[in-house]
Amino acid sequence: MLRKLFKFHGGVKPQTNKTQSTTAPITPVPLPDRLVIPLHQAVGGHPRPLVHPGDRVLKGQRIGGADGSLSSAVHASTSGIVRDVAPALMPHTSGLTTLSVIIEPDGEDRWAELDRVNYRSTPPDELRDFLRDAGVVGLGGAVFPSYAKLKPGKEGQLKTLVINGAECEPFITCDDLLMRERAADMLKGIVAMRHMLHAEEVLIGIEDNKPEAIAAVQAAIAASGETGIEAVAIPTRYPAGGAKQLIRVLTGIEVPHGRRSTDFGVQCFNVGTAYSIFEALELGRPLVSRIVTVAGNVAQPRNYEVLIGTPMDHLVRLAGPRPDTDRYIMGGPMMGVRMPAFDVPVVKATNCILVGSPALFPPPPPEMPCIRCGECAKACPADLAPFEMYWHSRSKNFGKAQEYHIFDCIECGCCSFVCPSHIPLVDYFRFSKSEIWARERDKDAADTARDRFEFKNFRQEREKQEKAEKLAAKAAATREKVAGDATPAATGAAAAPAKPGGDDAKRALIEAAMEKARQQKAQAAPRNTEVAAPEIQAEMAAIDARRASAAKAAEAPSAAEATPPAPGAPGA
Repeated sequence: MLRKLFKFHGGVKPQTNKTQSTTAPITPVPLPDRLVIPLHQAVGGHPRPLVHPGDRVLKGQRIGGADGSLSSAVHASTSGIVRDVAPALMPHTSGLTTLSVIIEPDGEDRWAELDRVNYRSTPPDELRDFLRDAGVVGLGGAVFPSYAKLKPGKEGQLKTLVINGAECEPFITCDDLLMRERAADMLKGIVAMRHMLHAEEVLIGIEDNKPEAIAAVQAAIAASGETGIEAVAIPTRYPAGGAKQLIRVLTGIEVPHGRRSTDFGVQCFNVGTAYSIFEALELGRPLVSRIVTVAGNVAQPRNYEVLIGTPMDHLVRLAGPRPDTDRYIMGGPMMGVRMPAFDVPVVKATNCILVGSPALFPPPPPEMPCIRCGECAKACPADLAPFEMYWHSRSKNFGKAQEYHIFDCIECGCCSFVCPSHIPLVDYFRFSKSEIWARERDKDAADTARDRFEFKNFRQEREKQEKAEKLAAKAAATREKVAGDATPAATGAAAAPAKPGGDDAKRALIEAAMEKARQQKAQAAPRNTEVAAPEIQAEMAAIDARRASAAKAAEAPSAAEATPPAPGAPGA
């Protein structure tokens, strides 16, 4: 019985250019002179370095520990010596650097001690932790940590596990060769994933332009004796390899924006991810290598088994680059990004190195005004209005761009491919997304600063109020004490008439204040004497002596004037 297939909106049919790199088997790559292994290679937090310069490491040894709730470990791709842990150029068109571990191989390629797991007798949570520490991520391009996706969702089980073998982008054939040569091992990984997700059925979607891969996977299913697993040939149409598009084709379910496929009982993984899960569970090998297609402007396009961290130019030299090579593109011509240098490292997200030249990829024609023909909307697989998003992105009206659901754009490049005005629409959409994200970050920072400022003002006002309350309470206590001292005096002098205006109360307050001042002075005097240095004490004593002498001198004339003159003395 043939399975009913569904269609997704839009899509294009570019020239595939796949046959050139599928004529030879997968070939291992010789060890390079050095490996540059970025610590941040997947979605989520930055792994923390676990090694230092001068350390000796073994192949498969953890050199970056998973950090945070969404992160994945990183491992040494071969045995050798850590020469440095420092920022290095990352394989991204931005040309930015990222913290990397630089290893000098010793040539032995010696494995560390490996741990294997029996997935059938191990709880799913422990399996997920094991895969996190093994560094397994999605190898279809998203590099999302696989352990975080291997959860069955709210229902506790999944109806359909979708395995993505479509590989729809031109030039890329790494998944095709993997299915042809390692279908049985890939299937073991799929069975383990099915066990963790409690999936009822497994659908392996493969584009119908890969008949050898379809036959190999079907033969592996038949030989395994597993039931509920089916390899399905789907029509060749770009981007059928998109997760939402493939789910739509195989199940008819359309996952809306903001919802997860697990909410509808479906989850999607790449065939390369399934094979890496087999290696991690059955062989104990963490993700230290992957299959990479080298195609384009080379003499011998083919697929290689490449260690993570291998410089791209080391790999491309094996395929024989032609003299007019002027760029490397990581990925395919539709969604790939140009590399900032030839020696950037292969990472977990590298499925293809497309070698370019002016002849293979000539400069694009000049951009012309949009004529609102609507071809981009017809080709958009996300069923968006790219021409509207373009106008608002160009005018930097990002609020309106969001109203047209710009974040639903999967940046597949179909709109740019069909645009008769040669407008690089995807570039505009990427610009808008980055600006919106930047503004949201600035808004979050401003909101945080405002909250801190308002809390500071609130705290200061609270402290002032508490201080005023303490002073008022102290003043009230003083008044009560003065009133208590004045009451007996008033009782003893009851016959004396009270003076108008409350003079007695005022006098009592003044006397209380003066008494308090005298007490404070008496308490401070010994403290000052004890604290003062000997020189200061001597000087103070001298000052007191001078004051006493001056007082005696002032009293002497007064005493003489008060004595009457003797008889016969002048003036008598």
